[in-house]
Amino acid sequence: MSEDEVTHFGFSTVPLPDKQRRVDAVFHNVAARYDLMNDLMSAGLHRLWKDQLVAAVHPSKKRPFRHLDVAGGTGDVGFRVAKAGGPQTQVTLLDINPDMLAVGRARAEKNGLAGKLTFIEANAESLPFPDNEFDAYTIAFGIRNVPRIDLALSEAFRVLRRGGRFLCLEFSQVDVASLDKLYEAYSFRAIPAIGKLVTGDGEAYRYLVESIRRFPPAEDFRVMIEQAGFARASYTKLSGGVVAIHSGWKL
Repeated sequence: MSEDEVTHFGFSTVPLPDKQRRVDAVFHNVAARYDLMNDLMSAGLHRLWKDQLVAAVHPSKKRPFRHLDVAGGTGDVGFRVAKAGGPQTQVTLLDINPDMLAVGRARAEKNGLAGKLTFIEANAESLPFPDNEFDAYTIAFGIRNVPRIDLALSEAFRVLRRGGRFLCLEFSQVDVASLDKLYEAYSFRAIPAIGKLVTGDGEAYRYLVESIRRFPPAEDFRVMIEQAGFARASYTKLSGGVVAIHSGWKL
């Protein structure tokens, strides 16, 4: 089997077609408790990170604004964009996993946001939209689960209008020496244990921790964004490098 036919699922090497199936199984198992686990794993910091992501989106309050949130699952980022924008802001929330979307739809109804959100089950590698459709594209903690990241970036570029912005919130590499060792120990020992206690599936969270370690360093990912056609590709690390917000413009 050639290198083009295999990819990584955590620390394991798997046939390329198998990764999506395995990722789907992970999120099927954790969908109902996904948001609770985010709070527990990050001590609530993921809320601040997502607030900063949406502040960078800066949806218009006066004119039509079309936003695409990919791997949007339970709606955390999509809801924030809908609330931050004006009455003509429309958010499309896309995810490949129907269980995550079901949670998002229920939350949207509960929060009175259903009218501003469209939920689409589709693959980030093959978006079901025409060229130049959206003003902004976000993906939060989802790009590392995509089997072919280069295709997802290419699709992001295609569906954005000229002047549109790509923004990605993803785990990164801790760049504070004393924090690095603590974070490593917490990730591999505590997170799977918390996941097993809360969701009943510790292995799903072991995969998620491993997938963070396999994700490219921030500068390497910036280059990938640039290679997809985006201009002014950059990133900002947060919380000592635990996460980074990557940005690129379609100019």
